[in-house]
Amino acid sequence: MAGDHLFDELGMFLLKKGYLVKSLTSGCFDILARKGEQILLIKILTDANAISKEYAAEMQKVAEYIHASPLIIAEKAGQALEDNVVYTRLGIYALNFQTFKNAVENKYPFVQSTKAGLVASIDSQKLRESRERQGLSLAEISRRIGVSRQMMQRYESESAEITLIKATKMRSILGNDIFKRVAVFERHAIPKEEPEKSPITLKYRKLGFRAIETKKTPFDVIAKKDKEVILTDVGDKVNPNIAPVSRLLDVDRLVIFRKKKPKNIPAITKEEFMAYQEADELVKFLKEF
Repeated sequence: MAGDHLFDELGMFLLKKGYLVKSLTSGCFDILARKGEQILLIKILTDANAISKEYAAEMQKVAEYIHASPLIIAEKAGQALEDNVVYTRLGIYALNFQTFKNAVENKYPFVQSTKAGLVASIDSQKLRESRERQGLSLAEISRRIGVSRQMMQRYESESAEITLIKATKMRSILGNDIFKRVAVFERHAIPKEEPEKSPITLKYRKLGFRAIETKKTPFDVIAKKDKEVILTDVGDKVNPNIAPVSRLLDVDRLVIFRKKKPKNIPAITKEEFMAYQEADELVKFLKEF
């Protein structure tokens, strides 16, 4: 995890903005936050390049199951992360703290870091409207920006990415509204689910759930069927975070214990779990606890 100062500042910021916040350690995400229907899974790092493939893949899988937005908040990615620039690491948006704060306050960035460098995406319709509103001809705006008239026509007819240098020139003439904002809280495509060998996961699937094992979360299995989500802990040592996490997410939780039945949480043996024949029976047990 990054320095405690960033962890503490981010948590306090989210609380002030009305989010419910659960801090975690030693997992694929450090902060789980919720405000209404918006759920954030946040990994805090000094260097965004330190995110492992395992952590990134698990963040994305869990995020998809609970309809959350996975994010990396970091200070650098080799070099310092710039304000109001969105980076991507292993399919997850990476931002510095200031950019994140701006996004939470609905001030979304329009610059992204790509292999081609820093770029902005043009909104073709707004570009044309802004140019016409100011009474500028294609020839004049092309000359001032430093591109051909044909290229300017292309910008106005289809979406395109342009370099930061050209975007800065365009912005000085036509304003910020001509650029598409980066929806940093948008969920990305997730990795394909791998074949599961766990008998618990396989049983969930036989009951009609989608289910995956997790290794770096407060639960061992997450299962989903329609709107029903179950966080499952397997073993006699119950993770103390499974209850608060399930409450924050407003989902069910289950412990499948071996010898010692825990108190104050729905718990059954593996044999009892494997005996269920219908998903509704299991859900009823959880809801009635």
